[in-house]
Amino acid sequence: MDPSTQFCPNCYCLHRGKAGLGNIRVPSRKERRFRCPTGDKTFAATKNTPYYRLHKSLDLVTIVLTLLGHGCPRQAIVAAYGLDERTVADWQQRAGRHSQRFQELHVQQGRVDVQHVQADELWVKVLGRRLWMAMALAVPSRLWLGGVVSRHRDGKLIAAVVRLVRSCASNLAILVCVDGLASYVTAFVKGFRHKLPRNGCGGRPRLLVEPGLLIGQVIKRYRGRQVAEVTRRVVRGRAEAIAAVLTGTGTGINTAYIERLNATFRSRWTPLVRRGRALVRERSVEAGMWLGGCAYNFCWEHDSLRVAAAPAESGRQWVGRTPAMAAGLTARRWEWREVLGERQPPGRWKAPRRKPRRRRTTPLTPRLAP
Repeated sequence: MDPSTQFCPNCYCLHRGKAGLGNIRVPSRKERRFRCPTGDKTFAATKNTPYYRLHKSLDLVTIVLTLLGHGCPRQAIVAAYGLDERTVADWQQRAGRHSQRFQELHVQQGRVDVQHVQADELWVKVLGRRLWMAMALAVPSRLWLGGVVSRHRDGKLIAAVVRLVRSCASNLAILVCVDGLASYVTAFVKGFRHKLPRNGCGGRPRLLVEPGLLIGQVIKRYRGRQVAEVTRRVVRGRAEAIAAVLTGTGTGINTAYIERLNATFRSRWTPLVRRGRALVRERSVEAGMWLGGCAYNFCWEHDSLRVAAAPAESGRQWVGRTPAMAAGLTARRWEWREVLGERQPPGRWKAPRRKPRRRRTTPLTPRLAP
């Protein structure tokens, strides 16, 4: 237990969410609790993690979440470990919220040199309806930039994906390859705009689209269930500039990398299988997406990202890398328990909402003089 890396989660403490100040003490190592003298409160070592206030062992919870992240059906986990299905669902929801916050703190901070982005959407069959899941991928590092789940495949879904891409990118002069859905072009053009400096005139400042934004489309025409024709066209930018970006990642405009990522998600998460009976409820879709995406970025090594081993490392020819390592976000492969056990700083504190005063519904009767 290292108190130097801990922070106080108390919302009324002046040092809330600040680590490395030397104000955290260890009153009980047996109970694994910390204490902040400033806020005069104690808190558990598992505060702000999925393990907080769980009555099962941490090893069992980690094993169950690892199986869920690798596509094991929930019913199989219930039968193997004798757990209640609602307990497993609650653990998945906790881990999904934690993974989403982990992705926001480590990836969506504008530090990724994406260069080339591919985006696509796939449908998910749940109980009673069909949902749409849209995701984006940075091709050079194979980094999963995030995803959005919606009931409708409309402009709002695509605009939310564009906001995720912009929050991750350190430079907006990138190449975007998408399919034939027209909403992608509109959303990326609107989402990648800058505000021009004010020139003294009133009103809202003008918006300028990023000059280095390149957009390519792959339009597929089907005949029955087979692809009959594929058309590649340049929507924004010059063909020479797009060819220069595609030098190391392909020979033409394509969406092969995001399609391969969709296949990875389908193989690692049972409800995404096209023809299967492992249906889930709507609230579990987003949790499963963030759970699998966070493990894909930080815990799973990608074969196409490996590099030659150094001469000092005898007996090894290649060194595996995760997408986060290839993107420069981390220097090592994270263990799944490390990801789940990382304490995340609390969000911005909001003052509690005051209850409105109750108005009198009946008029007051005047008192008569005696």
